[in-house]
Amino acid sequence: MAQYAKTAEVRRGIIAACLSAFGDSGFHGASMAEIARRAGISHTGLLHHFPRKEDLLTAVLDLQDERSAAYLRTHSALAADADPLDMLRGMAETLVDRDRHVGLVELGAVLTGEATAPGHPAHAYFAQRYRNVRGFMTRLFDRLHEEGRLSSPLPPASLAAITIAVMDGLHTQWLFDREAVDVEETVQSFLATLAPELAKDLPPSGS
Repeated sequence: MAQYAKTAEVRRGIIAACLSAFGDSGFHGASMAEIARRAGISHTGLLHHFPRKEDLLTAVLDLQDERSAAYLRTHSALAADADPLDMLRGMAETLVDRDRHVGLVELGAVLTGEATAPGHPAHAYFAQRYRNVRGFMTRLFDRLHEEGRLSSPLPPASLAAITIAVMDGLHTQWLFDREAVDVEETVQSFLATLAPELAKDLPPSGS
């Protein structure tokens, strides 16, 4: 048990080092030797836990997307008795929660830029992630449209893509000016223009 705990602690330290190294230099720019140095272990020790840099990338991506991936897995079936607005609120919360973890936001900005190249090892991951989130949000907006609770005339698939673009763009702006950009409040305000019932979630004006 003690050995298992020690191994888990070492792996957490390596992943933290990856967050730092990938965030500073990107996937291609960060070397295994640099990651080992930041983690405070030998190169051989690093290879024992993660034989390839791609294995490290997978571990970091799993950490980056842990909460939203779990939410999607849990709610993707869209139970008949679930309120799509409640699910939209929950989905928004998982996406805006990243601004509480600066390293993950910085890493996401670097990796999503790099991974647009088809040969990047994270390209398929991000492509599938965006497909999953767009599909999830499209179904939510479809439900709201069918129930007469959607105020926008745009197609649900377009609203899904626009909503994701708003969230990602706000996080990028937040990285440059964290005092001026309130990601959560701005996302809530935007969603309230699409589904007026969400306006009740907003704080009173001037508060």
